[in-house]
Amino acid sequence: MIIKAANAPEPIGPYSHAVSANGFVFLSGQIPVDENGDLIDGGVEEQTERALKNIEAILSAAGLGFGDVVKSCVFMKNMDDFSKINEVYARVFKENPPARSAVQVAALPKGSLVEIEVVAAAR
Repeated sequence: MIIKAANAPEPIGPYSHAVSANGFVFLSGQIPVDENGDLIDGGVEEQTERALKNIEAILSAAGLGFGDVVKSCVFMKNMDDFSKINEVYARVFKENPPARSAVQVAALPKGSLVEIEVVAAAR
């Protein structure tokens, strides 16, 4: 089942916000864009907060929350930002954080500094 979140920015390519299948909800990677699809101003902390806000909106549209996330992957432009991203990430995933991968990449859409994707267990 395709999930479209009214409170999340429109996808910038041919993909869905999320897809529910076999008891899981797979979210497409979210970058720090606002409701109009524009990259937000600010450093990696602000960009991480915005990417997580977009994820929260999509999870909500699926009837889920951050507590339902079982796996995440963080893509970052610069591994030197790892600790700053972790500070923001830890505010959202306070207890029992999901399994996670974190990798540095050469570039991200719209020149963003971070992109985050998650998989959640459907209720």
